[in-house]
Amino acid sequence: MDDTYDVIVMGTGLTECILSGLLSVDGKKVLHIDRNDYYGGACASLNLEQLWRHHGEQAAPPAALGRPRDYNVDLIPKFLMSQGNMVKILLHTDVTRYLEFKSVDGSYVYVSKKIYKVPATEKEALGSSLMGMFEKYRFKNLLEFVIQFDENDPKTFKGIDPRKTTSKDLLAKYDLDKGTVDFVGHSMALYTNDEWLSQPCLEFVGRVKLYAESLSLAVHRYNGRSPYLYPLYGLGDLPQAFARLAAIYGGTFMLNKPVDEIVWENGQAVGVKSQGEVAKAKLVICDPSYAGDRVKKVGQVVRAICFLDHPIPNTDNAESCQIILPQHQVGRKSDIYIFCVSSAHQVASKGKYIVIVSSIVETATPQKELDAGLQLLGPILHKFISVSDLYEPVNDCQKEQLFISRSYDAQSHFESVSDDVIRIYKQITGRDVDLTPKSSE
Repeated sequence: MDDTYDVIVMGTGLTECILSGLLSVDGKKVLHIDRNDYYGGACASLNLEQLWRHHGEQAAPPAALGRPRDYNVDLIPKFLMSQGNMVKILLHTDVTRYLEFKSVDGSYVYVSKKIYKVPATEKEALGSSLMGMFEKYRFKNLLEFVIQFDENDPKTFKGIDPRKTTSKDLLAKYDLDKGTVDFVGHSMALYTNDEWLSQPCLEFVGRVKLYAESLSLAVHRYNGRSPYLYPLYGLGDLPQAFARLAAIYGGTFMLNKPVDEIVWENGQAVGVKSQGEVAKAKLVICDPSYAGDRVKKVGQVVRAICFLDHPIPNTDNAESCQIILPQHQVGRKSDIYIFCVSSAHQVASKGKYIVIVSSIVETATPQKELDAGLQLLGPILHKFISVSDLYEPVNDCQKEQLFISRSYDAQSHFESVSDDVIRIYKQITGRDVDLTPKSSE
């Protein structure tokens, strides 16, 4: 390990592995280490025996669940928006050659105590039981506006100023009711709170347009019924795929390598000490668990990993799906997310379903905060509930040359993770991540 590098990366979570891959492709000499003996860090995928040990269970997994090796259970579940930045990063780096994706069966929203498929096309809007007849046409008109909207063509603005008109005012123009506003904002635009309503509508329109375009791509390319994709064999292969990419470009990886300390000189991170050896570098990247007092706790996430022997009721027997319970629909300040996968993605025994329910902790009894989501699942064979702290960096990364990622949030999709990758990459290089697909270069 004693050597000098351009970059040292600590932790093999997805954010760190993507950055390691991107910087290696840029020609940087990268050393990537992890205290664990497996890839993925906090977002690892585990088989049943590993999962039981992870949760401190002494007994073996129930035989009724099937063979432990048939499972790949994500500790932090995420779907990929088919036109989102995460997929664009995968395509640009050509990491998709190591992975195979399958569409997610459905995207659903919980409104007025019922589960509804999220309508994202004009045809779906008109056929949806989520809205009354007149509301369907109002929603259809909004979708038509969003789909034809072009930020660079004022003719498509239809009388609004997207940089001044708030989202609330835009939706008022289409006279949408509160339930429709909830599912559009939380299940299509994927906002986590309602601050978006008072902000200029440009971002909101872009988010809904991304959802609609992702659905269109998934339908035509993957024969899908939602805008989301998920890799066969689970998310655990994503960090490893970027690790392979980095290795191709000369990156060095070391697992099971404890970190004694970050080495500092004149207020800058200049290396890492491990087991008496010191590796030097121009800058250091790490996840919050390596950063000590240079991060602050900003909240907690509660997650319930559940095993079922049936699809989630009222989801059209979906073998995989996302359900979002908007905050107002369940009397909370934060949405509840439900993530479901099965043997269709090669992550569970045949006939078994992995369902993970998550949300931001708001009370002193977090295990009860998921009840509204858990009650939608039907009988549960086995369940683990865990609470994880959320951290954000508070250091001056440019001054210290220490770049720290954010903890993974409660959302069941990758948009916030890709935003964090883009943020750190630009802080390091001064450039935006190139999101051009490899095939078009």
